Amino acid sequence: MTEYLYTAAAFWNKYLSNAADIVLTAIIIYYILTLLRGTRAIPIIKGILILLFLTIFSRFLKLSALSWLFSGAWVIGILAIVIVFQPELRFILAKLGSGKVAGFLFRIKPDWIDAIINALKEAKERGWGALIVIELNIGLKNYIETGVKIGGEISPEILISIFNPTSPLHDGAVIIKGNTTLAASCILPLTMEEMASRILGTRHRAAIGMSEVSDAWAIVLSEETSSVSLARGGELIRNISMDDLKKELVALYRIKEFESAK
Repeated sequence: MTEYLYTAAAFWNKYLSNAADIVLTAIIIYYILTLLRGTRAIPIIKGILILLFLTIFSRFLKLSALSWLFSGAWVIGILAIVIVFQPELRFILAKLGSGKVAGFLFRIKPDWIDAIINALKEAKERGWGALIVIELNIGLKNYIETGVKIGGEISPEILISIFNPTSPLHDGAVIIKGNTTLAASCILPLTMEEMASRILGTRHRAAIGMSEVSDAWAIVLSEETSSVSLARGGELIRNISMDDLKKELVALYRIKEFESAK
């Protein structure tokens, strides 16, 4: 038995480990590129590949000045890449966190997510609009003070009572953090992006604006079309399904739990 194990280990180390390494690396790169397809990251990746080619080309031809210039660019570029790709990195982590493997490892059911989803479903059936902001690491005290402080635990009943068009708290946004409803009827900054100002309503512009000045996520339920959108990192994901929205929120919850545990 020991001899068979030794032979299998030797065969793995000599042949299979390299093949498995290449295949797994290719799968991960393909998965990441698939997630980033259609985002601003693809043109940036093309630019990085061009810069890499020029760096190798200059060293191959022993062009000292160009090699020195590109070497310096890479030192600064690594930090710049992390900053530029920050929204995309959060997006990838969120997608990984909402995958089947993460679901198996972290079997959690945060009640506040179900409360939001159930409230949005009921508001959608009634033809109401809604704007929910989820506070993350950057505090939103200035915006909370523009509304009415609540401080109660999140529940579908509370959210529905706020979304009701006859409610005095209906105008503005609901700001939540964790399992707590912080305030309602809050005034948010509107995005100054020209295209968004032309085609989007006030709720959507406010959601994008909030995600531009903070790391908060904003959920919009359109009163006109009954479609749901998610704003984060200054970008708006339109017509997101309730199932996909729940996956995104669960992934966000897992990331926050991981950050808190560090």
